Amino acid sequence: MSVRRDVKRVSEAPTNPHREGEPRRFDVADLYRGPLAVEESVVAETTLDERLRQAYFWIVNNAIISPHYDIEYNEEPPPAVQFGSANATVRLPTGQCYSSFVLLPLLNFAVRRRCLLVGGPGRGKTASAVLMGLLAGYSLTEVKRAIQHGQPQMTIADLIGNPLPADLVAARSMDGIHIAWRRWLSMRVKIIDEYNRIPTRTQSALLTIMADNYAELLDQIYECPDAAWYLTANDDAGGGTYQVIEALRDRIDVVVKALSFNTRFLKSLLERIEEGYSPEHVVPKEIVFNNDQLEQMDLAIRRVRFPAELRRRFEFFASHFEFFDSGGEQLEYKTKDTVKVSGGDLALLAAADTGRDRIKDLGSQSKNGLSVRALLTALSFVKAMAWFRGNDAVEMEDLRQVLPFVLHDKLVQDPESPFFEAESNSIYRVDRISWIRRLFDLSCAEYDRLNLDRDDPVAAMNAEFEQGLEGLDEKVVRKRLADIERLLRQWAKGRKLYGHVYDDVVKLKYLHQRYTNYLRWLAWRG
Repeated sequence: MSVRRDVKRVSEAPTNPHREGEPRRFDVADLYRGPLAVEESVVAETTLDERLRQAYFWIVNNAIISPHYDIEYNEEPPPAVQFGSANATVRLPTGQCYSSFVLLPLLNFAVRRRCLLVGGPGRGKTASAVLMGLLAGYSLTEVKRAIQHGQPQMTIADLIGNPLPADLVAARSMDGIHIAWRRWLSMRVKIIDEYNRIPTRTQSALLTIMADNYAELLDQIYECPDAAWYLTANDDAGGGTYQVIEALRDRIDVVVKALSFNTRFLKSLLERIEEGYSPEHVVPKEIVFNNDQLEQMDLAIRRVRFPAELRRRFEFFASHFEFFDSGGEQLEYKTKDTVKVSGGDLALLAAADTGRDRIKDLGSQSKNGLSVRALLTALSFVKAMAWFRGNDAVEMEDLRQVLPFVLHDKLVQDPESPFFEAESNSIYRVDRISWIRRLFDLSCAEYDRLNLDRDDPVAAMNAEFEQGLEGLDEKVVRKRLADIERLLRQWAKGRKLYGHVYDDVVKLKYLHQRYTNYLRWLAWRG
């Protein structure tokens, strides 16, 4: 059997045999579809995660040769071997692990977000993006012709289309002009190669398409379908022929670094030459998804449960970064964003703040907090990771492994933070993936130290509030107001404001205001 025929084959063995597919939840609409329709739907849904795993293993073993298992899962403590320094420890995971360079683009394909592939020329960034287009059912010719190649002369018309010349002459209003829209706008996989070489004005047009799913030219609108985006760049510092505008960088959801080629796999490259094939020409039809399957995959991912106890740990982690005591006098303005908007010097203001332990304060390691967009993206990718692994609920390790890639460009490191002065921490100045993962570990350790799984008074007060205000009498409301005030006074005696405390205080102020308003309503009604 030739190598080429082997490459086109997808293994029939299950990719994750010890896990079962997500159980399908009851839907009232099933009563009207009939038993056959329900059965077909169940079969289709329970095999989509397996098909995506098959796609992963085919790509990682036959197309983008990547033996770098940097997304690690363990079923028992892994053996470890240390070479020289503490920063050169080799862990041998005991669970199924993955290469981020292949898995993250696939998860982006599943949730239809925006992925930036970063790395030097010839490392497989564009090839990886092209494979995603082939998985969506497009031909290789369609995918290659639809790639938008960033270059300094690219105009808005080059990017999105041109008005028809006859209409420009004959039209008496903008409504009479028809636009020849570019074909790539209608595709469900969009590829922008070397996006940091696109002129600033054209970047603004690209931003509109990425952010709002439509293109505009001469008052004409083209509505684009939901799509998985893949952008490439040779570095992640925003450089290139043109500086990438901040709003465009902010729309990127996940950053994936092209990992180096391991020379022990040179035989695979030699076989491609000798057999005369390239991976994009031999993608198996078994791992191609149609539009309906993409929609089903999105629905299945959104149904994955995010357990409340893990959500609390994620809330606690995210709460560390935005708070900045010197940002303002009023509570609500004590944020890093206040300093940024006012043009203040964050480092200068931080140096004047002597009330906190800056090593203990995890927020001192970043120059910003996390936006709503970053949090939404993180939730989507974490759910996708759990679903890809065949689970119906998110696990702790899903959070720990995915967050560094989603927050890679969202959480701006402050390299002058005292945390990085320690010899063992200096490596995190350059390795941002490991830095964010270390931040999450430190946050979880602090969460455990505070015993918040068992003793979280704010969570208890919020649970009371979420039961509703209807039917509460004045006595109960006044007691709850007194409880909030008592807790705040208790905290003020022994606590300095750190990020997680700040978020709790703002939450308590919110609850206090809601009860106060309700009390006024009771007085008005009575």
